[in-house]
Amino acid sequence: MDDHDKPNDDHSGHHDHEDRPPTDHDRSTTNADDRVEQSLLEEEADADEATEHVEHHGGHNGGEHDHGHGGMHEGHEQMFRRRFFVSTLLSIPVLLYSEALQEWLGFSVPAFPGSELINPVFAVIVFAYGGVPFLRMAIPELRDRSPGMMTLISMAITVAFVYSLASVVFPTQSAFFWELVTLIDIMLLGHWIEMRSVRRASSALDELAKLIPDTAERITESGETEEVPVNELNDGDLVLVRPGANVPADGVVDEGDSDVDEAMITGESRPVSKEPGDEVVGGTINGDGSLRVRITATGDDTALAGIMRLVEEAQQSRSKTQMLADRAAGWLFYVAVASAVVTTVAWTVATSFGAPVIERAVTVLVIACPHALGLAIPLVVAINTSLAARNGMLVRDRIAMEQARDLDTVVFDKTGTLTEGEQGVVEIEAVGDVTQNEALALAAAVEGDSEHMIAEAIREASAERGVTPQNATGFEAIKGRGVRATVDGEMVYVGGPNLLSQLDSEVPPELTTFADRAGENARTVVYLVRNDEPVAAFALADVIREESYQVVDALHELGIEVAMLTGDSEDVARAVAEELGIDTVFAEVLPEDKDKKVSELQEQGKLVAMVGDGVNDAPALTRADIGIAIGSGTDVAVQSADIILVQNNPLDVVRLVKISRASYRKMQENLVWAAGYNIFAIPLAAGVLAPIGILLSPAVGALLMSLSTVIVAINAQFLRRVDLDLPSLPGVARSGSPRATD
Repeated sequence: MDDHDKPNDDHSGHHDHEDRPPTDHDRSTTNADDRVEQSLLEEEADADEATEHVEHHGGHNGGEHDHGHGGMHEGHEQMFRRRFFVSTLLSIPVLLYSEALQEWLGFSVPAFPGSELINPVFAVIVFAYGGVPFLRMAIPELRDRSPGMMTLISMAITVAFVYSLASVVFPTQSAFFWELVTLIDIMLLGHWIEMRSVRRASSALDELAKLIPDTAERITESGETEEVPVNELNDGDLVLVRPGANVPADGVVDEGDSDVDEAMITGESRPVSKEPGDEVVGGTINGDGSLRVRITATGDDTALAGIMRLVEEAQQSRSKTQMLADRAAGWLFYVAVASAVVTTVAWTVATSFGAPVIERAVTVLVIACPHALGLAIPLVVAINTSLAARNGMLVRDRIAMEQARDLDTVVFDKTGTLTEGEQGVVEIEAVGDVTQNEALALAAAVEGDSEHMIAEAIREASAERGVTPQNATGFEAIKGRGVRATVDGEMVYVGGPNLLSQLDSEVPPELTTFADRAGENARTVVYLVRNDEPVAAFALADVIREESYQVVDALHELGIEVAMLTGDSEDVARAVAEELGIDTVFAEVLPEDKDKKVSELQEQGKLVAMVGDGVNDAPALTRADIGIAIGSGTDVAVQSADIILVQNNPLDVVRLVKISRASYRKMQENLVWAAGYNIFAIPLAAGVLAPIGILLSPAVGALLMSLSTVIVAINAQFLRRVDLDLPSLPGVARSGSPRATD
């Protein structure tokens, strides 16, 4: 079997173009960072046993639903949040007793014996509590000779710390105590935001995990119920779900009718009607009816477990833009060191080596610290993740989310994605004195006992029109031709052309014309025959989803081509494509050949996304640059895709592209603001314009540094205003509104 047919493929086919998956080096660095952070977390936990219990052993049923890496991220969030607030609180005295800030802002505070030690004492405490973790996280970068964000932060705070302490013993013009503590505070804030962003993406899912009950009411062979722990349920067990109770595991309704609240899984705000044969998902909430559910999946095989695995993979994946920020920090490290060396040499030559030269070199190194750069990406990722989750998108691979902005072509599977995946009556033609509703009532009566998909489509059409079927008796299936039954004493048939041949019935011209027109549109035609005379005909087709018209139009507005893959005949495929305005059609394609069609588009230099149900389309989803699985409920645990559209709505593909483009634009803008500050400030701090009397003082440098950080933070918030609205087409109802972040 080809590797691309495997559901658990490692996505090696997704990134054959410009964007690559993380290398072994990236993974080793990330893993090393995780180990250091985990070590810090364990130290934090040792100081707070109760917190350690929640962060490491929390979860439902004594850890039954423990989420591994996700739980570690929650622990990191708690650690950085605690250190941020404590360090910020300890920084207040340093700021109040900073002479530079007092002079700059025009205020003063009372002095007292020993007040001159407030700055160094509190700065040492902040450095030890909030700064040392960054030094430890820089060790893997230095060990791998790959300086990044942690190295740059560590260099700046260490230089500021050592120089400031030295200034207490050897008085200089200024110390960097207030710059040191604010730098540490902002970096802790950035890390806290980053940890919170990946945790918030799964917060709703964590709430769902808590909804799974501890016990279930299992129905015994004698028909009585027994209360058993949920983890003792097995496939095939029959359980009773009482009104208002939670479904204990995935299953199929065996008996009963009720409405089930699935909002935590699908985002659907309205309860979903359930009847025998319908699937239910563990953790959802039963309505007013009583259900007997046959268990089909437990433990790690449930939809919820699948979602948790997807969230964990997303948490472990690294954004390409985040890696770009890390690389930018690495470059900035070398630039800062080189600038400090050049500054020292130049000022020594121009004047002589002394305290002013050291102060100038230290100013360069401190100003180089990435205050804004440390917040540029985490802030955007936090809002991006929240927007995606609230609009029904689970992101397994952040690189895929970023790639979506550059899509050239989106390929849709037809059946079940662009269409409903089931036959529906799309047109009716009646002759003589028979009306369409009368014909539908007769046909629904005859098809009342049939299990055929055509019979089901006719019954559904009757229900949608509010037509009440007449009473039929003597139902009989005619193999290969249709069915018949007696209605009001008359023999009534429903079937295709073979039925007419058997009955030797003459077809009225109106029905012949109707059948020819339907055939041109690749529709199936069945006839209603009463007393051996055809009186009506029904055209059936795989019904196009209402949202499909909007999604094709919206993608075209974004400059993206739309293609369709299907195993159906050329006529059927062309009819659907013409109806929707699709650009490229691949018809009569076997499931195992769908990935080849995706490759054909990629060979044309196109960045391709594949949208399918994640089961039959697994090879194509894996081959595409971005695999998008569309499916709700139990279908969500798809392993072949990068992004899961939980709400089973193809319109979310458009929202995905819009979020991706807006997020990347904000990341770029933030990186420009963050790096721009350093590009501007470092030369001034080095004294490039000193000959004309312009020399950046530490106080002004700190002001610019703070200003760039504020601008980055405000700019990221504008991502919340991204327009995720979709076009309304004439005659097409609007399908759902995007959900904003809180």
